[in-house]
Amino acid sequence: MNNLSKNHDITVETKKILLVYPRFPKTFWSFDYALRFISKKSGMTPLGLITVASLLPKTWEKKLVDLNTRRLKDEDILWADYVFISAMDIQKESALGIINRCKNLGVKTVAGGPLFSSDETAFADVDHLLLNEGELTVPAFLKDLKTGDPKHIYDIKGYPDISASPLPSWELLDLKKYACVNIQYSRGCPYNCEFCNITSLYGHMPRTKTKAQILDELELIRERGWNGGIFFVDDNFIGNRKKLKDEILPAVIEWMENKHHPFSFLTEVSINIADDENLMQLMVRAGFKTVFIGIETMDEGCLAECNKVQNKNRDMLGCIKKIQNFGLQVQGGFIVGFDSDTPQIFDRMIKFIQESGIVTAMVGLLNAPKRTQLYDRLNREGRITSDFNGNNTDLSTNIVPKMNMTTLTSGYKKIVSTLYSPKYYYRRVVNFLKEYKPLKLGKPRFSMSNFGAFLKSIFRLGFIGRERKEYWSLFFWSLFKKPSSFPMAMTFSIYGFHFRKIFG
Repeated sequence: MNNLSKNHDITVETKKILLVYPRFPKTFWSFDYALRFISKKSGMTPLGLITVASLLPKTWEKKLVDLNTRRLKDEDILWADYVFISAMDIQKESALGIINRCKNLGVKTVAGGPLFSSDETAFADVDHLLLNEGELTVPAFLKDLKTGDPKHIYDIKGYPDISASPLPSWELLDLKKYACVNIQYSRGCPYNCEFCNITSLYGHMPRTKTKAQILDELELIRERGWNGGIFFVDDNFIGNRKKLKDEILPAVIEWMENKHHPFSFLTEVSINIADDENLMQLMVRAGFKTVFIGIETMDEGCLAECNKVQNKNRDMLGCIKKIQNFGLQVQGGFIVGFDSDTPQIFDRMIKFIQESGIVTAMVGLLNAPKRTQLYDRLNREGRITSDFNGNNTDLSTNIVPKMNMTTLTSGYKKIVSTLYSPKYYYRRVVNFLKEYKPLKLGKPRFSMSNFGAFLKSIFRLGFIGRERKEYWSLFFWSLFKKPSSFPMAMTFSIYGFHFRKIFG
């Protein structure tokens, strides 16, 4: 054992808790290369950890270290009586490193979140595993800790009522280090896509918070000086449309108007949002600017194969254009490698994405995470090759595809290299901006970080980047043809730089 180790023989009333968020590797969604333009350390706040912090006794001392914003020192670990870790699949390598350091220093670990809930057998060195949702497992752990007999694994079935969930401990974070803030309104999804583990983790019936909870959290974030983007990290924000339209969105609209529109919102929805014009109007009035939609594929056979019922038998391109015309930018998720895919899918996908004007198109190879129907099916067929690493844009897959693997990977490379080449990418930005009809809310906000990003983009992209020609073409087109879109056009140019770096 490391000679810096210490004996944590303390009373329950004086616990010191270190909450640690593992490092994200450079991925499509990490926006590492874009964050450098705005001088931010991380794209998203660790919402799970600050929610867990609020479930712990108020008398306990708490500190949080986000490895995406600063280094974790031995002194941080040794200060603590317990180190709490929450992570997603893609953070596994970093999480294992933290666990090993804590073990060597003699400090006990408590871990939870999707990474640990998906496969607890991979984390034997964690002292206490709190699987599934913290509102159920944290109180059970605390009860046993008080009696001096905490268990190794807490695996409580069922789904908590999140209307009783406390406000996250936002005071633990330095929000200046983040590009966006995360909050949550609901958990669960009414659909049952074969490749998705959301329903196995959080259920089919969307569970929601109250409008009072949402408004209180927005106010708390505003009071901490935040003035920017907020990401509702719901699995499907429109899972309970009636409550959204009758209660939540009208309340958010009123609050935003009273506070002079301090935030803009983005979230994840299903494509059937296009069927509800009233819902889209309310979301835009509330301040929503962007929605991520799992489009997956334009092939009806593949949609049937993966049980993507909400996407079937509809004009997908028409739906996307309609959503854009209502004032919502569409970001899209796409997948290749379904059993029904043929080699023609690669050119079809390029054509569809270009025509759709989906600037941020995340295309990945099909993977099978544990606790999905896809994993169970392919495991029975002997087609699972490894664990899912959480990164579906890095040419890796943990399945044996029906398509020849060389054909699949070369076709995938063709998609991403084409879509994110300057010629195609900048053309797609213009295509989107022509369709996009945002609702103007509040006064334009000036920030030094955004101004600095603009100046950096001129130098990095306009003078030394390989996209110089396309950059200046977009620069002057948006400035003179659609000046209201100029800030967004410059933001997209920075995003494109990040995506090209990720895809090489």
